[in-house]
Amino acid sequence: MKLHSLLHDIDVDSSSHDIDITITGISNNSQKVEPGDLFVAISGYASDGHKYIDSAIRAGAKAIIGEQDLHTLSVPYFRVANSRIALAHLAKTFYNSKSSQKTIIGITGTNGKTTTSFMIKHILEECGRSCALFGSVHNVINGTIISGTTKNTTIDALELQKQLAKSEDEFVIIEVTSHALTQHRVGGIIFDICLFTNLSQDHLDYHKTMDSYFSAKETLFDQLSSNGIAIINTYDSWGAALETKLKKKHTVFTMGESTTSFTKEDIQYNEKMSVSLQDQNQKHQLTLNFLGEHNIFNAVMAFLTAKAIHITPGDALHALETFSGVPGRFEVFEHPTLGAKFIIDYAHTEDAFRHCLQTAKAMGALRIIHIFGFRGGRDVGKRQVMVDVSKSFSDLIILTLDDLNNVSFEEMNQTLYSFDLCGQGLVIPDRVEAICYAWNATQKGDWVFITGKGHERYAQSYKAHTFSDKETVENLMNTSVPF
Repeated sequence: MKLHSLLHDIDVDSSSHDIDITITGISNNSQKVEPGDLFVAISGYASDGHKYIDSAIRAGAKAIIGEQDLHTLSVPYFRVANSRIALAHLAKTFYNSKSSQKTIIGITGTNGKTTTSFMIKHILEECGRSCALFGSVHNVINGTIISGTTKNTTIDALELQKQLAKSEDEFVIIEVTSHALTQHRVGGIIFDICLFTNLSQDHLDYHKTMDSYFSAKETLFDQLSSNGIAIINTYDSWGAALETKLKKKHTVFTMGESTTSFTKEDIQYNEKMSVSLQDQNQKHQLTLNFLGEHNIFNAVMAFLTAKAIHITPGDALHALETFSGVPGRFEVFEHPTLGAKFIIDYAHTEDAFRHCLQTAKAMGALRIIHIFGFRGGRDVGKRQVMVDVSKSFSDLIILTLDDLNNVSFEEMNQTLYSFDLCGQGLVIPDRVEAICYAWNATQKGDWVFITGKGHERYAQSYKAHTFSDKETVENLMNTSVPF
C-alpha cells in the first residue's frame, strides 16, 4: 500500500516527504520490523518506542511515525499527537478489515465481560450464526482458536485489525477493558451494540479514582454507531448514570427495575438456577445449568443482546439453558469421597466475592472456605474491602499468594499477615499448599472457593509444581497422596 493512502486519515504534515513509497507492513515492535514496514513508536508504560527508532530503521523500516520532534532520520518521519490513536487508524486502513460488514459487539464493565461474551457467542452459534470472539480466555475467528494472542484481555489495535481482516464471521464480540479504551486498542472500530455490565473498585492503581475509571469505560459508547444499541445494567448505580446520558441519542435496553427485571429473591436454586424474568409486557423463565448468582445478571445481558439482534426470546432462552459455562468461571469440582464442592473462579473484587459466596449460602453450604490473595503492585485500596466481604460470609479464610508482579515474596507475605482475620483464618503463602490444606480440612457439605486466578496459569512456581488452580484440584481428585 502506498504511504499516502495510509496517511489519508492521519493528521500529519506530509509536504516535506516522499509519500509515494510502498509500505508492506506496520509494526510497533522494533524486534518484529521487516523490510518495507512503517514503524509506529509508542510511548509505553514499561519502555518508550522512540528509543528503538534507529533499530527499526536498521531492520528496514521505510517510514516512522512518533510523537517526538525529530528531524535527522534517514527515512520519512511524521509527528502525531498520539501514536496509539494513529496506530489504530493506520491498522484499520492497512488491513481493510471490512468491520462495517460485520455486527460488532463490545462489552465493558468490571465483572462479567468474559461470561457474558461466551453466552452471547453460544446463543448466536446455537441459532446458526458465525461469531468471532476476542477476550481474556482465548480469541476465536472462523471457528478456530488463535493461539498466542491473549496476553491482554483486549489485544492491541494492530493485532486486532489483523485478525478482523481474517475473520469471515458474521458477528464479532470484543471484551473491552478500561486499559484498552485509554490506550485506544479498539480505536477506529464502530460498534453496533455496546454492553455495560457493572462497575466496582478495581484498577485504581491505574485510574486513581472511580470517576476516572468510569469515564474510561464510558468512552466505549462514544464508538457506538448512530443507530447502534446500548445495553446497560441499571441495577448498578454507575450503569443508571450511563443510561441517563445515552438515552438522549441512542436506543438503550436496560436490565433494571423499570424494564427487563428480576430480583435476587426470585432466583430459585436446585442443581440449576432459574429466575422469572419480566421483559416489558412478557414474562419468561430463565434457567441456567451452572451456578453463581452473578451469572443470572450475565445471562440477562446476553438475553438482551439476543433481543437487539432479533433472536426470538424462546431461542435465546433455550440456548442459555444448554450453556455449560466458561473455563475458570464458577467451575465446580466435587471431592471424590466427601462430596464437598471446590469452586474455581476469577473473582477478584468485593462485588464478585459477594455474588460467589452468596450463592453458596443460598444453596445451604455447611461451611464456606475461601482461598484468595492479592496481586502485587495492583490496586491496594480494594484489599481490605475484599477481606471484609469474605469475613462476612466465610467460616474459614486462607490468604495466599496471587501474582507477585515484581513485588518481592517477602513484601507480599508481610501484606498477607497484616490483615486481622478475627480468628476466622490463616495465611499459607504457597498457593498450592493452601489448596491442599483446604482439601484435607474439608467436610461433607462444605463449599471451598479458590478465587483470583480462574483459567490463568500461575505466574510463579510453588513447591508442588502444578501450573494452575484447576490442575492442582484435578491432581488432588486423582490421587490419594496429593503431592
